[in-house]
Amino acid sequence: MKITINDHRKIFAIQEEFNTLFPYLKVEFFSKPHKKDGAASSKLVKHASKTLGECRTIHNTGDITIIPTMTVAELEQRFADVYGLGVDVFRKSGKSWLETTVTNSWTLEEQNKQGEDLSKWA
Repeated sequence: MKITINDHRKIFAIQEEFNTLFPYLKVEFFSKPHKKDGAASSKLVKHASKTLGECRTIHNTGDITIIPTMTVAELEQRFADVYGLGVDVFRKSGKSWLETTVTNSWTLEEQNKQGEDLSKWA
């Protein structure tokens, strides 16, 4: 899957595209980009109608290729390094969404499958 990144794209559009491939995962964007070599903002975007241009430091235009065998850490790093976007991936667990920090080394496919399995019993 390729997702086009530019300053005019809305956050919700990126989230919807991501969710079509990984229905038990969601990608959340930080409201402010992190400073170079600094920690990411702890505030996630509250309004998904914001544009990517409002949330990033590197204003490159292009496509980000997302494949099921990519790890969460790789995906988050690619968003940060190439497009200056701070993102976190969350996995569905029943009716809750869990941050994948502890399992960042798992592939997106593994995360999605785990989310599916955990949500069957909810």
